[in-house]
Order: sequence, then structure tokens, then C-alpha cells
Amino acid sequence: MNKRYIIGIIIIAVFLVVGFYAFVDTKVEYANFTHAVETHKKVQVKGSWVKDKETGFDASTNKFTFYMKDENNTEMKVVLDGAEPNNFKMAESVVAKGKVKDGYFHATDVLTKCPSKYEGDGQDVKKSSM
Repeated sequence: MNKRYIIGIIIIAVFLVVGFYAFVDTKVEYANFTHAVETHKKVQVKGSWVKDKETGFDASTNKFTFYMKDENNTEMKVVLDGAEPNNFKMAESVVAKGKVKDGYFHATDVLTKCPSKYEGDGQDVKKSSM
């Protein structure tokens, strides 16, 4: 076999392996904190910010820390690499992506869902007819 064919096959194999791992890494399932502790894999946890607990940004380590309750009311400390997410203090709910490490949830990304300014207040609007 020619060396070019062998090198080509090796390059294709490397791209396939890298592509497979990139795809697996982007597939992140939703879980609660209990499941996140058990799996040791990267997951997404949906919950709410515990406002009466310590929250803050440490500029020396570039980490934002807060406490969060998942949908089962399990509470855990969340440490995000980076600054406080936009609109964090107005958020109705929070989704943290990451994994449990050293007894806390180490987040690589935090998404917030804020109240929509386009939603009605629940009151019916009466139309007047002419």
C-alpha cells in the first residue's frame, strides 16, 4: 500500500474520533443535583437562586458563587468560571451547566430566564365596541 493512502486513512480516522468526542461533549442531559453527584458527568440542572445565601464574585479567581435549589428542592453551592450572568438578580429560574466536583457544582455556563416584559398581567382586556 502506498504511504499516501495510509496517511490519508490515519487522518480520516483522527477526524472521526475528534468529531465523535466533540459531539458527545455537546450532548448535555438535564438532571437534578442528586443525579449529578452520582454520574460525575457534565449535566444541566434547572432550578432557582437561593437569595438569602452567600452570593458574590471573586475577582482574584474570576469565579461567581451562589446557592441554587433544583426542582426537587435539593440545595447546592454553584461556582461559575467567570462573572455574574446578565440579569441574574432578576431571574425567575436558572440553568447551570457543569458537574459536581469537590462537594459543589462547578458550572461552566449559567443561563437565566427572566420575566418577560411582553407577557400580560393575567387580567382580561375589555374591548369597547362602537
